[in-house]
Amino acid sequence: MVAAQAATRDAAVIVSGVSRSFGSVRALSDATLTVGKGEKLGLVGHNGAGKSTLMNVLSGVLRPDAGTIRVGTEVYSQVTPAQLHRLGIRCVFQELSLCPNLTAVENTLVRQGKLGRWGWRKRARGLIAASLDRIFPGHGIDIGRPVGELDIAQRQMVEIAEAFAGRPSDIRLVILDEPTSSLDARVADQLMAFLDIASRDGIATILISHRLNEILSFTERVVVMVDGRIVGDVATADLTRPALVGMMGHLEAAGPESTVAARAETSAEIVLRVEGGEDSLRLVLRKGEVVGLAGLDGHGQRHTLQQIFDAAARGQAGLAKGSAAYVAGDRQTEGVFPVWSVSENATVRALRDVSRYGVIDLAREREIASRWFRRIGVRTAGPDARIGTLSGGNQQKILFARALASSAPLILLDDPMRGVDVGTKSEVYALIRAEAQAGRSFVWYSTETEELGNCDRVYVFREGRIVAVLEADEVTEESILRASFADRPEPRIALEAAYV
Repeated sequence: MVAAQAATRDAAVIVSGVSRSFGSVRALSDATLTVGKGEKLGLVGHNGAGKSTLMNVLSGVLRPDAGTIRVGTEVYSQVTPAQLHRLGIRCVFQELSLCPNLTAVENTLVRQGKLGRWGWRKRARGLIAASLDRIFPGHGIDIGRPVGELDIAQRQMVEIAEAFAGRPSDIRLVILDEPTSSLDARVADQLMAFLDIASRDGIATILISHRLNEILSFTERVVVMVDGRIVGDVATADLTRPALVGMMGHLEAAGPESTVAARAETSAEIVLRVEGGEDSLRLVLRKGEVVGLAGLDGHGQRHTLQQIFDAAARGQAGLAKGSAAYVAGDRQTEGVFPVWSVSENATVRALRDVSRYGVIDLAREREIASRWFRRIGVRTAGPDARIGTLSGGNQQKILFARALASSAPLILLDDPMRGVDVGTKSEVYALIRAEAQAGRSFVWYSTETEELGNCDRVYVFREGRIVAVLEADEVTEESILRASFADRPEPRIALEAAYV
């Protein structure tokens, strides 16, 4: 079916025999790929499989050591991002590439250099506003604010809109690297619906995602990568989820239902309570519990996590000082220390455990880091490697290792599985449950309904209020959306209220 599909379509881009190494690490080996005009192609693989390297080559960010890229009738062995942009190839990077000190309008000028003459601001404003409205109707984003002041979901929406800005005839291929990793289900569905429109307009897309339901539901063909090689190329209609997971080299763990059934009874000891006004719903967390925060993104979930963390950092409101560890979802601005090594990033929260008389024991630091890397499956050249050399998913694992390597009894998770592959997710879910059974407590915000099935209880937020409390067996996308759009939400919760 794939061969027939390729035969009936003109090629938008052809990648032939592309290889790329970083020192002794071969990140890409003889990759060959054809993307048809208007095709919706899915690209999957574990973290470090070579997906982002292939896309960076295809977008001109990296030069290949060997191989060629054909665009139209032209064949290139080396090509710059500016050249590829003119040829109609655009990329939405997993690590967002907007200039944070510039507005969305000004960022549009950076990407669309042809706007740069008298009256450019009006033209750039019209271009990005039209693209946002077309892809994400009702988005509510102020395109006149510096991008750095927007939340991560809004920044992701702006970057996507910029990639599709302009006439469809000027766009040949858009590469989307984990484009929904910070989006809630409603906004992600808007994007997927738009990809159908783009396809009909002749725009090809490559969707890289660890959300396999997106790959299976919204693509026509799936390419699978393992350890820098393309190992599978199959029509989506011929795939099942277990078959796709197996091609990636994983065996998928049992679903959330069996996880729930295996849970031990939690302690009656209350670790955390968020009290509201009269008749308000409240959040309660007991020792050994995993509770989830859900609802449309930007409705108070992250604010709640941050307030809890701030209270614990100061030793206020009944929480012991330093009793909480935080796993940031926005790893580039809130998580990683980019000039540090992977071991330094992993153990910074556990400095007391790796120090003697105020001096860091480097051997102890590396030992703790290596132990957690093995437990979470971090793919790295070694504990002294710079964290910037890791894939986005592996950087996220480092942040998870940092929290769990600490002695904090309360772990706050801000959409922690962004860009993490399905096999690692299953391992981390089991690790969270094991840590909870050992007495740790977790507050877990996620934009993925499937993940929330691992929680003992889920609190749904709307406009800064908790509008519903769902037990584990009640957590479905339908029940969360129903509560998110409830006609009469409860009175606003006092998020600054006492934590006990």
